[in-house]
Amino acid sequence: MARIASTRLSRLLTGWSSEGPGPLPRRLADALRELAARGDVAGGTVLPSQRELALVLGVSRSTVTAAYGLLESGGWLESVRGSGSRLRGSGTADGYVTEGRLVSFDARSRTAASAGGADLSSGALPGLGAVGEAVAALTGGDVGALLGDDGYHPYGIPALREGIAAYYRAAGVPTEAGQILVTSGSQQAVWLVAQALVEPGDTVVVENPTYRGALEALRARGARLVPVGGDGPADGGQSADAAALRRLCARVRPRLVYLQPTAHNPTGRSMDGAARREWQRVLGERELFVVEDTACAELSLGDAADGTDGRYGVDGRGGADGTDRADGRDGTDGTDGTGGVDEVAPVPLVAELPMGASVTVGTLSKLFWGGLRVGWVRSSPQVVARLAKIKTSVDLSCSVVDQLVAVRLLDRLPEARARRRAELRGRRDAAEALLRAGAPHWEWARPAGGPALWVRVPGADTEALAQLARRHGVSVVPGSAFSPVDGFRDRLRLPYGHGTDALAAALPTLLECAERAVG
Repeated sequence: MARIASTRLSRLLTGWSSEGPGPLPRRLADALRELAARGDVAGGTVLPSQRELALVLGVSRSTVTAAYGLLESGGWLESVRGSGSRLRGSGTADGYVTEGRLVSFDARSRTAASAGGADLSSGALPGLGAVGEAVAALTGGDVGALLGDDGYHPYGIPALREGIAAYYRAAGVPTEAGQILVTSGSQQAVWLVAQALVEPGDTVVVENPTYRGALEALRARGARLVPVGGDGPADGGQSADAAALRRLCARVRPRLVYLQPTAHNPTGRSMDGAARREWQRVLGERELFVVEDTACAELSLGDAADGTDGRYGVDGRGGADGTDRADGRDGTDGTDGTGGVDEVAPVPLVAELPMGASVTVGTLSKLFWGGLRVGWVRSSPQVVARLAKIKTSVDLSCSVVDQLVAVRLLDRLPEARARRRAELRGRRDAAEALLRAGAPHWEWARPAGGPALWVRVPGADTEALAQLARRHGVSVVPGSAFSPVDGFRDRLRLPYGHGTDALAAALPTLLECAERAVG
């Protein structure tokens, strides 16, 4: 069996002890696992003895012993009697199968929809004309300036990294280009975070419900998902509970916390100022690593600043304060001089937390067009470097042409925000009116952002409802798909981003199926 000298291994492990959060043994185990995953150290290679590696790395033998133990428990290391510790080429299979989250984008779904059905399975928005205009405005000079190199920019082209950094600085959040990693959309960013910062068996705290793409990435990594908070009338309109996190930390220390404070997917809620401050206190006090996903934050609708959630009850007559906010004329749309989302980028909750203990995920794909696969990670340069190492093993770098388009689109953010806000508010109001008239017993909280309603269907099991509806040509996503514990089986996510035609066509089928799918 091949062996690797401790000196060579130490060169491959350059910088490992200063990168990322967590105890030293965990960081060493992470680094060794990454070497195996990338193929830098071939599967089957025998590692140096614990004593020898400890000496060359300048750490205690117990650190190496603990790191080897972590690798062995994760299936990345095998102890061979008389031969030492052999690094495996891959970890143990976890048996996780994805839920087909992108089935709504394939040909079969579109065929069903064209045959008289309705596709309500995706909240993705149609593209803005600004994308085509930005593509048309590209010149040979734009591309020519970059043709002198090989075209591989693992961290992203400098102009885009600086443009994203400036985006945060304009919102009052100090950021340098070295803190930005450009990714192929926010989904890749979340996946990279899961790969780099989570080990199989690690505890990860998530909201309940939360973005199902994140749930898939974390489950595939073997994380132990622990939900906090809830989504009932007693939760004060917030989608998660910082107090629950505080109680949890008295029993276990999570590896990281994944949050969506603004325009939450799927509920559309945004934390108010008091909730944000409480989360910041708990995260800071407990020194927890937090991943803030702001993918939908640019889709904030700007009319929830009065603290009411506009919850519709069984009578469908409006919110808890007795008013119907459907016309949006509540003075909180950002035109009253208070600085709405049209003027500035959303301020991340983690802006008040240590940079080295946080990641912010962002994207242009939600606001401009899903076909523009440009997202990013904002974190410390050390974490960014760690994520970039994994990313290069997957795709080397993002498309330079897409990035050049993104640079131009950053200048059009205020225009795009205003247009999306106007479109989504009108379509949300129309969707709410449709449901109040056609399904008056259904319940939902008025979303502060995003492209969908998070609807409670009293008495129904929406898992069964979705299966029944699919047989009638209607694709819809049940609430349990967004829950780490298979909860919310009385909920549906109903998108309105493309208008209400599909919802209107599907509603009779959904009502009929709801009667049959008794929970």
